[in-house]
Amino acid sequence: MDFLKITDISKEKLHSILQLAAKLKEEHKSGKINFSLAGKTLALLMEKPSTRTLASFQIGMAQLGGQTTVLSSSVSQLSRGEPFSDTGAILGSYCDIIAARLHKHTDLEELANATSTPVINALTDLDHPCQALAALLTMKENGKLFPGAKFVFAGDCGFNVANALMGACALEGMDITLACPQECAVNKEYLKFAQSHSTVKISHDLLSAAKDADIIYTDTWVSMGQEEEKEKRMQLFLPFQVNSATMHAAKKDAIFMHDLPAYRGKEVTSDVIDGPQSTIYAEAENRLHVQKALMLHLLGKA
Repeated sequence: MDFLKITDISKEKLHSILQLAAKLKEEHKSGKINFSLAGKTLALLMEKPSTRTLASFQIGMAQLGGQTTVLSSSVSQLSRGEPFSDTGAILGSYCDIIAARLHKHTDLEELANATSTPVINALTDLDHPCQALAALLTMKENGKLFPGAKFVFAGDCGFNVANALMGACALEGMDITLACPQECAVNKEYLKFAQSHSTVKISHDLLSAAKDADIIYTDTWVSMGQEEEKEKRMQLFLPFQVNSATMHAAKKDAIFMHDLPAYRGKEVTSDVIDGPQSTIYAEAENRLHVQKALMLHLLGKA
């Protein structure tokens, strides 16, 4: 079984992974050793730069007693044009599980189709499902994960993080509001999925969208691969910057979330991201524990 898109997972499996992640986090904090993946190897294929994804997968596998081998595209034969299908077939014969951070989701599917070894999406242009798992665990820890909770995503609502969160929050029955410019095209596949599980509104006014929100989430306006459009995107998304006025419109106990890296003064002001309502570091830490839980599930060790 692979984990390529958040929409691939059932609500029951999602809850099971979150429950196990919370347990693993508690055990880790108490110093309990869990070597359930001793003798197992993770292949981490990195086509894009990474901090949290790289570190959390490597450290998570080590905490479970396994090993990780890291391959970047620049030092592998992918840089010379080797097909992802060949790479997937060979890596799958070497290791027990693969996590791949690639530019194109179609390349991830090609890689996964070439092997029976479980493949995890560690980020593509379409989806970032591991980030969505970490976000849900963080919401749960803050008492914000319940049907009817108002989740607001501000900014680029047509890219991987927004897609993943739209799908994940819909599975939980949360009320979703996407606040973005009119020019921003929301992914139709994920919108249809979300609407089949919950309510989704699209707003072009952030302050109106943020009213009575339980969670305000944003992401960088310029993702990897979009650098040439930087100036245009900065102007386009400026009205959707999360600031003190945004948080004031939300519920008094609302939380602020961001998947990082963040650019203070751009998509979010410093007083918000570094303020008392921010959960950015807790969310980043939770990447470690949800990915451990995910690997245990995919390898039949949960």
